[in-house]
Amino acid sequence: MSLTLFPIRLLFAAFMMLLAWPLALVASLGPPDKEPEQPPALWRKVVDFLLKAIMRTMWFAGGFHRIAVKGQQALPTEATILTLAPHSSYFDAIPVTMTMSSIVMKAESRNIPIWGTLIRYIRPVFVSRSDQDSRRKTVEEIKRRAQSGTWPQIMIFPEGTCTNRTCLITFKPGAFIPGVPVQPVVLRYPNKLDTITWTWQGPGALKILWLTLCQFHNQVEIEFLPVYHPSKEEERSPALYASNVRRVMAEALGVSVTDYTFEDCQLALAEGQLRLPADTCLLEFARLVRGLGLKPEKLEKDLDKYSERARRRSGERIGLSEFAEYLEVPVSDTLEDMFSLFDESGDGKMDLREYLVALSVVCRPSRTLDTIQLAFKMYGSPEDGSVDEDRLSCILRTALGVAELTVTELFQAIDHEEKGKITFADFSRFAEMVPSFAEDYLYPDQTRRDSCTHTPAAPIPNGFCADFSPDGPGVGSRPSCKKLD
Repeated sequence: MSLTLFPIRLLFAAFMMLLAWPLALVASLGPPDKEPEQPPALWRKVVDFLLKAIMRTMWFAGGFHRIAVKGQQALPTEATILTLAPHSSYFDAIPVTMTMSSIVMKAESRNIPIWGTLIRYIRPVFVSRSDQDSRRKTVEEIKRRAQSGTWPQIMIFPEGTCTNRTCLITFKPGAFIPGVPVQPVVLRYPNKLDTITWTWQGPGALKILWLTLCQFHNQVEIEFLPVYHPSKEEERSPALYASNVRRVMAEALGVSVTDYTFEDCQLALAEGQLRLPADTCLLEFARLVRGLGLKPEKLEKDLDKYSERARRRSGERIGLSEFAEYLEVPVSDTLEDMFSLFDESGDGKMDLREYLVALSVVCRPSRTLDTIQLAFKMYGSPEDGSVDEDRLSCILRTALGVAELTVTELFQAIDHEEKGKITFADFSRFAEMVPSFAEDYLYPDQTRRDSCTHTPAAPIPNGFCADFSPDGPGVGSRPSCKKLD
């Protein structure tokens, strides 16, 4: 197939995109935020028809000979927002090209040659994952379009990233903030051999394209579920609205749900020097932080202030009520779960410094040395800011989210003068000389997240490996990384 079918399909698909490009280019001229005409002009209806025909021909050439559609797409007056899940591939563009609905997508996509022009034609809402202000503007734009009554329907993938379809991760609230009815749409790729799924681990995008075009027949099913009308409570709570819609979609797909998010993916695969091991409990910690209504991106700027308060306590251990007062949140089951992560001895006390080290990793997962420097400020001696082996062990165990860790070899390698203590400057110099110090000294025998030896009841998306209690994530489970009550 690589020598026969693949090159023919690839060339034909490229030809169809080139054929569609001038139509999309001309039709997308003008201000992108200009209100669309109602009813649409005749020329736009003609362009819509031609582009849909060209795109359908392209998918047919790619092996999607029959696209099974179940249910009925609602009219824009019935549902202005379509929520699609699971999001698992760039082939999820098929329902977009069939309907020419607007979509919410990464801002970087507009710069893709040719394809970016086709994207701009459908007047998408662009979002930048790294720009917090962009996210706010995106939500406002979705709300404006949903309530205007003049814009085309908006297709949104509320998961916000690609997963492997074994479960539905936490839906982002953007599609549900307007509080208008939405129509859930579920996608299935029932091929026996899955060459479609593209996540943050595994085959790359080009390999997926090659394998899929080599497969003689590719199947896709698009099911439009009944329009979901929010209750008054759901209109007031976008998170509740999103959760209930996700439950309906999960039942239609016959899969589980999990409280993991795109941000957890970033944490699990961060490219910092302290790459998280398979049995980390920091993913659970991050989930609990969000469950308390705390936003890591907002907490990051205050880390130094919080760490100074913790340093002045000199390792003083606090109880649950004082911890709640420190975070300025009420005592709840979620807070108790978080507290138990740091209650190592089971005596109802915890060290605030451990919480701040874990929070630093969640806020800036790729900036290992920033976290270590913060920890040295809190744990270091008042004289020279140095720490001994026991304190280094505590810092690294917390930063990695594990119960046990042997740091003797690492400490000896850094403390080559055998002073029995090291400073952050010593650690930083060693990390610069040995960038792979974590893999070399802390867990040399562990392959980074290549496999999961513990399988929770509810499947975790590809790329997440954790040691959880049998209840599975999202149902009150706690990670067994420290002593838990």
